[in-house]
Amino acid sequence: MGGRSSEHDISLASAGSVIEALQGRYDTVAIEIDREGRWALPAAAPRELKAGGGERPAETLPVPAESSVPATLAEVDVVFPVLHGPFGEDGTVQGLLELAGVPYIGPGVLASALCMDKDVFKAVLRDRGIPVTQSITLRDGDPVEHPFPYPVFIKPARLGSSVGISKVHDESELGPAVALAFRHDEKVLVEEFVDGLEVECSVLGNRDPIASQPGQIVAHAEWYDFSAKYDEGGMELIVPPPLPEETVELVRRLAVEAFVAGECEGMARVDFFVRGDEVLVNELNTIPGFTSTSVYAKLFAASGISYPELLDRLIALALERHARRQRYAY
Repeated sequence: MGGRSSEHDISLASAGSVIEALQGRYDTVAIEIDREGRWALPAAAPRELKAGGGERPAETLPVPAESSVPATLAEVDVVFPVLHGPFGEDGTVQGLLELAGVPYIGPGVLASALCMDKDVFKAVLRDRGIPVTQSITLRDGDPVEHPFPYPVFIKPARLGSSVGISKVHDESELGPAVALAFRHDEKVLVEEFVDGLEVECSVLGNRDPIASQPGQIVAHAEWYDFSAKYDEGGMELIVPPPLPEETVELVRRLAVEAFVAGECEGMARVDFFVRGDEVLVNELNTIPGFTSTSVYAKLFAASGISYPELLDRLIALALERHARRQRYAY
């Protein structure tokens, strides 16, 4: 939990909820990674989880031979990387766990890296015939221009939680918004504005994934920014969304198709825009917010799978994948 990304504090909140739900049913050990990449063993007790909380023994990766990090990983049955954003959700920690030979929850190295990069992810979905929102990609030195009518959204290609994202209403706002996004990534997306409903759908499974009941996001702001996502009363989730049944089923089908196309296993949340009868995938989050009131869990709760049961299923899926992959000759 924690991690080096700007989503550090969100990760701690997610991890606190996970630990609370596991306690009494599983033996848990919490490893907190701080903003400088130091691994604290053991981490604070769940009630103490907060940014910068307390002095603890720490290790920094790459780890020395005498480090306790590999020993700690070797002693656990399953790792739940509750890490949002770069250095956790992007395949880096998943690669470490693959090298350590430890089962872990959530998508693997390829899927994690692919889905974190919104530019490449959209290219893969387009190749599979899955409709996505239109965007162009800017790299350092490219002309700051785009073909879309205003407003548009400017965002870093590989970040989450609406960090570094701007809604640009006219050309005068374009340059500063692009500069802000470049502070977070060397690739920046300019996305079309879709005047429609923002809908999200959770997916769970390995070889035979299932989709939750979708929900509409109603942000109590101009758009679904960081404060709308995480501040109390910043958004409302409407389940089921006010859409025709055939459109709801299309959302669920495309959520599973995007999950499979992205080589995902375990879990993911797929974000859509629905414009009339047109359903467009916007992005896929491989480690979504994971408090009991986060959208991923709430959508499955509305579909009959409680938060504790969701965790049980994710643990079983992690163990199943690990056992399955041990059968292959490398």
